[in-house]
Amino acid sequence: MSNRVKFLDWLASGEPILADGAMGTQLHARGIPFEACFDELNLSRPELILDIHQEYLQAGARIIEANTFGANRHKLSSHGLEHQVEKINAAGVALAKQAIEETGADALVAGSVGPLGVRMAPFGRVKREEAYEAFKEQITALEQAGADLISLETQSDLYELREGIQAAKVVGDLPVIASVTYTRDDRTLLGDTPAQAARLLWESGADVVGANCSGGPAQLLRVLQVMRRAVPEGKFSVMPNAGWPQQVGGRIMYAATADYFAEYARAYTQAGACIIGGCCGTTPEHIAHMRTAIEGVEVSQVHIISIETDEDLEKLSSGQTGATHLSSKFASGQFVLSVEVNPPRGLSVEKLLAGARLLAAAGADVINVADSPMARMRMSPWAVCHLVQDEVGLETVLHFPTRGRNLLRVQGDLLAAHATGVRNIFVVMGDPTSIGDYPEATDNYDVVPSGLIKLIKHGFNAGVDHHGDEIGEATSFYVGCALNLDTANVEQEIRVLRRKIEAGADFVLTQPVFEPQRIEQTISAFEERYGPLGIPVLVGILPLYGIKHARFLHNEVPGISIPEAIQKRVSAAGDRAPQAGVSMAIEIIDQLKDSVAGAYLLPPFNRYDMAAEIIESVAEKMPAGGGV
Repeated sequence: MSNRVKFLDWLASGEPILADGAMGTQLHARGIPFEACFDELNLSRPELILDIHQEYLQAGARIIEANTFGANRHKLSSHGLEHQVEKINAAGVALAKQAIEETGADALVAGSVGPLGVRMAPFGRVKREEAYEAFKEQITALEQAGADLISLETQSDLYELREGIQAAKVVGDLPVIASVTYTRDDRTLLGDTPAQAARLLWESGADVVGANCSGGPAQLLRVLQVMRRAVPEGKFSVMPNAGWPQQVGGRIMYAATADYFAEYARAYTQAGACIIGGCCGTTPEHIAHMRTAIEGVEVSQVHIISIETDEDLEKLSSGQTGATHLSSKFASGQFVLSVEVNPPRGLSVEKLLAGARLLAAAGADVINVADSPMARMRMSPWAVCHLVQDEVGLETVLHFPTRGRNLLRVQGDLLAAHATGVRNIFVVMGDPTSIGDYPEATDNYDVVPSGLIKLIKHGFNAGVDHHGDEIGEATSFYVGCALNLDTANVEQEIRVLRRKIEAGADFVLTQPVFEPQRIEQTISAFEERYGPLGIPVLVGILPLYGIKHARFLHNEVPGISIPEAIQKRVSAAGDRAPQAGVSMAIEIIDQLKDSVAGAYLLPPFNRYDMAAEIIESVAEKMPAGGGV
């Protein structure tokens, strides 16, 4: 029996086929820098590749992918290796076959074919026929070397992927897995939904339609269900990342554990996946746990999410069910630690990014990016959010003041935020321009915070603008609102808070708290009048730096009141006032940790080290798993 027939028989059997996990992550863990050419290691460091293959086979993988993901002429050209396409691909297949032979595993080799690394027209300058020839060259090398099937993976351009499928079908009769990666909105980078992808790829001749990489196991379960509804007769593969990557201590880390992956392996099988594996961040341990989880599980018609109509399908495909990391942490009961950063006044962002990396390493869950705090000119927070998420790997919350924006700018800015990957929005009135660098600047606004929250949650998140006109697709914003605890009119403040919650607010950020009883009293007053608050609260925590700092805040910053006893304690600390400020901040969090969902730290004077110390201290006191 040929291996092609064996693979098709495996598909037809209804039993899930276990694939391997990440190659690049394992190579990096063995000291290979990300900027190296991983594919060339087939020639220069074959023992590394062989060792990784063998570990996955011993973990139970029945399909292992040759280390050829980037071995096409375009990607290899960036390393001066474009003339070694055949040699590198052949070596990759040979190493995979050697691993199977030496372990005695009943497994097949998939020739891994990633995106070309250049954009195809009309979004780039590579013509359709040029893309086809590049795919054909690599796939020919893989087939001649003895690959058992072709895995076109981590693709984001469906038309580029279609050229790869067609090239594979012309080269020979090897089965083809065509797998797409999705953004956190359940769309490709070019905006296609899982339903659209599944239909196009199946019609183009893929033997298996897949989803890989992307955000993590939960997202790809949702994507799988959408694809299966769109193409009921199809065969499907799922190979998620181990969650979203985060940078910790200078290393890229993935949070999803092997046990967590095992739970989803079973769910994928029940939802109809034929091939299950892992992508970035997954290890042989993940694969071993998945093998144990799927043993004896039969593919069924079970759907974790019920999809009854085409409207439901489009809702799933549009990403409306997507969750931000912040919302997921709240939902899991984890005590959330958020830190505010101020954008720079000039062009340099290096200090800010260094601070964000420090906070990420300390264990911060999210970074809040202020918008012109104290009405002082700063870099656009959109740019800072994008840089932090892209370069540090930590999710952000964009502060979005209504002051100084008309409806045109508000809506345009929302579209810009969503396009740059920002999903958490903190809606606030904003500081009056009269106190800032440009007191003569306009201070007008067309919408108050509760109105903007309603516009986002009931307008943009439903796919329409303020006038009800379609914006092309629904956004997936998670929206926070402000709560001022230092007010003489508590009744008015809780009435405003109720309006914000009724408008759709998802969470609350408070002004800095120095008297824990204030927030407890305010929440109690709200619940006595309106019932349970119903949304998580992040309490503002501002570590004091010194007595001058404390007196300035108390006397000149609206919404902040510092008790005399605390001012005396800071004054008595003298040169050790910053340490005293950190200690008091930790004490306040300790007193409130059972009453609120998390802390919102505002480090003074960009002293991110103070915030990091607080985060580490709080984390040490939390029970395993991070919940309170």
